[in-house]
Amino acid sequence: MADVLPLCLASQSPRRLELLASIGVTPALVCAADIDERPQCGEAPANYVARMALGKAQAVVGQYPHGWVLGADTAIALDGQIFGKPASKAAFDAMFEQFSQRWHSVFSAVTLARAGQLPRTLWVESRVHFGRVGTAQRDAYWATGEPVDKAGGYAIQGRGAVFIERLEGSYSAVVGLPLFETAQLLNDAGVGYWQ
Repeated sequence: MADVLPLCLASQSPRRLELLASIGVTPALVCAADIDERPQCGEAPANYVARMALGKAQAVVGQYPHGWVLGADTAIALDGQIFGKPASKAAFDAMFEQFSQRWHSVFSAVTLARAGQLPRTLWVESRVHFGRVGTAQRDAYWATGEPVDKAGGYAIQGRGAVFIERLEGSYSAVVGLPLFETAQLLNDAGVGYWQ
């Protein structure tokens, strides 16, 4: 049997590391991918996350030519607009005013790449429905500091869970890594999980 090639995670997200650990995968290396993460004009959210996951993997593959590189990205979208990390309290307030008592989509993509091979990318859309979010609740959540580095300004696995009335789709994808799709790519590449 051929040796299993080691895996590099092209992300420094602690949430992605935790999700991989939950299925028994420990990357041999974790690298930040330095790419421009701005959406292109008129870019559909699914295309955006697929492009980001691929771009992150490709940015690191040259530094890690003897193994597999896993890139991932997650974005929140509502009414065709992609919501990144809130740059200010005002941006956060504007996001949450739009999310309150509505459905929004969470797009998450994962790419597995290796030098000399065609990369593979899979993506998934999940839908999240917020309950009513009042001003006082929004202010209190911002004060926790949790929204600052989260796409869409909330963490489903953290304090932001109190806003989520319903979820359709993949919980792990909303956290930041679609585990079903990730396991498919790893399995196809002969990279083990449940180790």
